[in-house]
Amino acid sequence: MSAENLTTSLSGLWQPHIQLKCLHYGSGCVEQHLRSTLPTSLSKVVIVTGTSLAAKTPLTLLEGHHAGTVSGIRQHGPIADVERAVDTVLSREDVDTVLSLGGGSPIDTAKVISLRVQERRGTFLTHLAIPTTLSAAECTAGGGYTKPDGVKVGFRAPEMGVSAIFYDSQYAQYTPKHLWLSTSMRAMDHAVESMYHPCSTEMPWKVLSLWAVSELFECLPKARDSHPHDENVTIRLMLAAYASSGLKGENLKGGMGLSHSLGHALGSPYDISHGTTSCMTLGKVVRLKAYESPETAKQISRLLPLAGGRPMGDNLQDALEVGDRIIGLVDSLELDVGGLSARGVSKDEIPIIARRALGGVVEGPLYDQLVTLVQTLF
Repeated sequence: MSAENLTTSLSGLWQPHIQLKCLHYGSGCVEQHLRSTLPTSLSKVVIVTGTSLAAKTPLTLLEGHHAGTVSGIRQHGPIADVERAVDTVLSREDVDTVLSLGGGSPIDTAKVISLRVQERRGTFLTHLAIPTTLSAAECTAGGGYTKPDGVKVGFRAPEMGVSAIFYDSQYAQYTPKHLWLSTSMRAMDHAVESMYHPCSTEMPWKVLSLWAVSELFECLPKARDSHPHDENVTIRLMLAAYASSGLKGENLKGGMGLSHSLGHALGSPYDISHGTTSCMTLGKVVRLKAYESPETAKQISRLLPLAGGRPMGDNLQDALEVGDRIIGLVDSLELDVGGLSARGVSKDEIPIIARRALGGVVEGPLYDQLVTLVQTLF
């Protein structure tokens, strides 16, 4: 990390999240440490998970504490699933803890449950998370659900954050390879967009994001060939996902970035996973952002050696190569991402997608550039 590639004036403010008490990682860490993270010896826990994990993962460790399981939480957390989960928890006065097991949808649903309990009872639940994808939903204090019309509704409060995270490769073994690899690009999305986020701090978020990008570029080809059998690679990717998003800071303002907002414009409205949307959008957005300003290009160019490239001293060209290398990495993972047409999206939706991604903007240079970008996704 050379000094000339840092921002012209190094100054900033980073405020830590208040909720996370511990992060355990390694094979078997759930069995070793889960019970010790319960609030009390009498705690009662509701598990929130998807359909497949409910049947496959052994959680007998909660014997004596298990108050119920809400399974079948679908992609993007449809409101019907969230309401069902909330009702289950509220039916038990003694429940003080929610355990999310799975990817972003169960984790975000558990956050909303905690918020709803606080609205009814005045106290948030303790939230424990066992992530089995790399989407890094456990790293934020926000969650939400999808309305029947496909629009995502989000909520955020510091107390909605996760209290304990368990990165355990024994649970990630149940994640299909295509899901594991595609959600890794969501982690890449977090790390890359930190470089040009207006509120991003050099320490610790950008520094950790640089490391995360390096780990993702190194480990993803290995995971393509070995998942779920190489537990060391699995844990390295889990830690990279945390590094990409876990220390953004409580004072982060606004959304993540253009790739993320475009992912939200595509995700729940058309039922496309956010891992897939990041595969589709990130490299192309990076190329678009490279032209935004010399400072943006300079920040993106810092990623080039970590992506396996050789900086040539031209920040714009180096930044463009970062975008190309991200696109190349996605192609090398053999995910068969496909285009929007194959997912039933009409080209008539292009202006709607661009407007959603830009928060209602329907004209101007960025809108025109984004319309052109979205056209390439078909």
